Amino acid sequence: MNSLVNSPGGAPLAPAPMPFSLAGPPVLAFGAYFKNALCLVQDGAAQMSATVGDLDTPDACREMDAWSHVLLSQGSPAAIAHDLHPDFHSSRSACALAARLGVPAIAVQHHHAHVAAVLAENGHAGPALGLALDGVGLGTDGTAWGGELLQVDGARFERLGHLAPLPLAGGDRAAREPWRMAAAVLHRAGRGDEIASRFAAQPAAAMLAQLLDRAALCPPTSSLGRAFDAAAGLLGLCPVMRVEAEAAIALERAATDYLTHGDDVPADAEGWTIDSAGQLSLLPILGSLADESDVGRGAARFHLTLAAALVEWAARAVERSGLDVVALSGGCLHNRILSQRLGAALRARGLTVLEAQRLSPGDAGLALGQAWVAIHHLNEGL
Repeated sequence: MNSLVNSPGGAPLAPAPMPFSLAGPPVLAFGAYFKNALCLVQDGAAQMSATVGDLDTPDACREMDAWSHVLLSQGSPAAIAHDLHPDFHSSRSACALAARLGVPAIAVQHHHAHVAAVLAENGHAGPALGLALDGVGLGTDGTAWGGELLQVDGARFERLGHLAPLPLAGGDRAAREPWRMAAAVLHRAGRGDEIASRFAAQPAAAMLAQLLDRAALCPPTSSLGRAFDAAAGLLGLCPVMRVEAEAAIALERAATDYLTHGDDVPADAEGWTIDSAGQLSLLPILGSLADESDVGRGAARFHLTLAAALVEWAARAVERSGLDVVALSGGCLHNRILSQRLGAALRARGLTVLEAQRLSPGDAGLALGQAWVAIHHLNEGL
């Protein structure tokens, strides 16, 4: 494989290939919708394309297709991997190419691929636990996942637990308007009568409690990204986002400033619950933010409580499974407070913690995990 792949249409060069320790036939993986990047694995190396970006414009889709042709010129894949969501341009293009080449198209669940990307980059072949913490990915049950505790073993994974779902009031619009996620928390906490007055500046606030009463109109999500949005909305940091991840960034900045200059704030030991099915609820800490008078302190409390909750959640899975390797993945790991405290606390418990190295923990590195899972499929004859 060439040390640098030529770029299509004057786009940036792809990064240099990475070592890939899993033996098997070559696979081309098409990534996902957000921060799309492709990956060709062959001959002990993984070649990523440059990051195309979100596949929400014709130009981005054309650039993704151009990268697929560039990578195809480097080798002939035995299979094509893609996201489980069938309507992404990446998934449609992957399936069309597989049909044209006469090779299998292998759909890989989004969070399985996130954990697999970290395992692949760290050269870990055996089973492992994985925390996949991001905004959204289609789950095997057809709902929006994003706060997942998985056990991954090659081509197979088991969903050991997930964040307690919050309703998306207004569907995808809730992912752009954190006040809606904040309203969902108030509704779940039995405080729906506060929504209209608390968010009076939002034209839809007066009707939102009634919308939340109709579960069929508010699809559930286990997304940790939406929990960050809810926290930012409850603290008044970012009612409506103008740019991607604006709410989460504002929340992290407020927490960082407080932790740097303010008094110590402990994690709230009563800020979460874990039920017998492995479902982690952040409703207690989120609900308490509605009454927080100090924004920085509230942001810090949320971060430290979240990290402590995730550590306890993973530790219980370690005890049940007997596995002592935990892979941390997903776009929420761009948050330095979360990633540093979570990794340090898990290591303090004697666990081996694997994290993204050269690649992003988010969707830009997802194709590597898709290829890793697909090669396991081929090796195991599934």
